[in-house]
Amino acid sequence: MSAPARERGSLTVAERVARKIAAQVVSEIAGTYGTTGGVLGVGATADSGARPEVDVEFSAGFMDVAVKVGLAYPTSIQQATARIRDEVTRRVAELTGIAVHRVDIDVTFLHARTGKSGSGAPEALL
Repeated sequence: MSAPARERGSLTVAERVARKIAAQVVSEIAGTYGTTGGVLGVGATADSGARPEVDVEFSAGFMDVAVKVGLAYPTSIQQATARIRDEVTRRVAELTGIAVHRVDIDVTFLHARTGKSGSGAPEALL
């Protein structure tokens, strides 16, 4: 019979680890984008495989998460952000053992294809 969790020791999750977990959760949601390349944001390109920018803040037994993410265009921003909020709340708590109290989402750009897929035409950030 194992001892209660309190007697077995403690678990500490660093903020940088929680940030990476939350960013990975968001990046796995279809239609979300991070950015790659560029200098100080200039020349950055949308990348569906890149993790979006995430920040976390720990408080007494829970965390708040702030996400900066791009979304595919066209999409319902309300539905997309609700899905991001639900997934981050559920999966981050599941993976870290720390309840997520609040998820703030900043949609920083919309990603639209300006040409036919595979045509070599450029893509646009709106």
